Amino acid sequence: MGKNLYQKVFESHTVAKLASGQSQLFIGLHLCHEVTSPQAFAMLREDGLKVKFPERTFATVDHIIPTTLPDRSRPLQDAISEEMFSHIEKNTRDFGVRFFGPDTGEQGVIHIVGPEEGVTQPGMTIACGDSHTATHGAFGAIAFGIGTSQVADVLATQTLAMSPLKTRRILFTGKLKPGVYSKDVSLAYIAKLGVNGGVGYAYEFAGPVVDAMDMEGRMTLCNMAIEGGARVGYCNPDQKTFDFLKGKPYAPKADRWNEAVAYWKSVASDPDAKFDDEIIIDCDNLEPMVTWGITPAQALQINENMPKISQFEGSEQKVIAEAYEYMGWQEGGKMLGTPIDIAFVGSCTNGRLSDLQEAAKIIKGHKVADSVKMWVVPGSMKIKIEAEALGLDKIFKEAGAEWREAGCSLCLAMNPDKLKGREVSASSSNRNFKGRQGSPTGRTILMSPAMVVAAAIEGKVTDVRKYVKE
Repeated sequence: MGKNLYQKVFESHTVAKLASGQSQLFIGLHLCHEVTSPQAFAMLREDGLKVKFPERTFATVDHIIPTTLPDRSRPLQDAISEEMFSHIEKNTRDFGVRFFGPDTGEQGVIHIVGPEEGVTQPGMTIACGDSHTATHGAFGAIAFGIGTSQVADVLATQTLAMSPLKTRRILFTGKLKPGVYSKDVSLAYIAKLGVNGGVGYAYEFAGPVVDAMDMEGRMTLCNMAIEGGARVGYCNPDQKTFDFLKGKPYAPKADRWNEAVAYWKSVASDPDAKFDDEIIIDCDNLEPMVTWGITPAQALQINENMPKISQFEGSEQKVIAEAYEYMGWQEGGKMLGTPIDIAFVGSCTNGRLSDLQEAAKIIKGHKVADSVKMWVVPGSMKIKIEAEALGLDKIFKEAGAEWREAGCSLCLAMNPDKLKGREVSASSSNRNFKGRQGSPTGRTILMSPAMVVAAAIEGKVTDVRKYVKE
């Protein structure tokens, strides 16, 4: 019987079986950022331990760093942010860990920096103290978020105690129409399966829609897996994967390239691989998606009506009622036409070059509505340079948007970028939880970068397809 990618990679990285019944899993790549690593490094210092394999750990600063140049000068204005920044600088220096800091020109969101540096590779196990580590699964890796104590475990031993997950293959059939993107596909599968649908599972994303996606689209797809409850989301590596990695700073060099590709091909799911579950989602008629509530599963196609509370049963009614109370919408109404205050393009979900290019195509020749503030935040310093070389920054500025520096920005709002009061944000990020974007009463509507731009132009949620040329 054939095996799927998850089974192959998990088994090949299992060091030992533990008395608890779990496996001791070797972690091929460990990624760190400033928020979840200080306590872990402190644990190592307290126990007099070193980082076991410092060459397998890479770090950056992303969550707390301001995205406007004056605010990025050191020391940072926020004392806690400056302390976190100082800690990761010192810890990486003292323990011999490569730090992609602003002075290197390689700083950015950790889940964007890993792939662009080529440290993310197929067949790896990848861990990071961040829930959206599933992003790296786009390359055929088994990537997952971990807690701070586990960060310390990986630093000290390069292993973790884990139990294998069940596997679910999600086949996306059909073909996406113009104006429909990987973000829409992501919200569609989460809306179908629910925020807890993937608990205990690794999701394998497959089918013609995934095959047609570029690597950046696949990263968006995998990034959102955690929002559907899955610990892991991955795609099988193919020629697009290899082409993306070739020539990256940490990718295998010419003398090892063919050997690496042969291994990468071998980890792909076998044709007769078995899965614990399989779901088919037809994307032929998929429309642009938007969230209406306070979880990514509370999403609908742009022309659909919001649900009525009576459509649900039992405890679900309470959840839906809570969403309506917080958001302030009328049940059964439409999101189409909902006024917005902030338009945000960025984050580890949609802050890559192709996201910015698509957003620029939509906004070129238009202006941001007077009632809207629009922020465009590249996912890394390298992406910012590439975008500026293509003139994207000029397109956004001419339209009235703010062109910013690399960072997480308004996604988590641990930096100065925050919603105020009851502001409504059209956001290309990954979470629409209560207070997620910095205000305890702020409201977030998730959508693709192109949809964010369309909303910015009109000052309200709209269908981007009117701006998309065939």
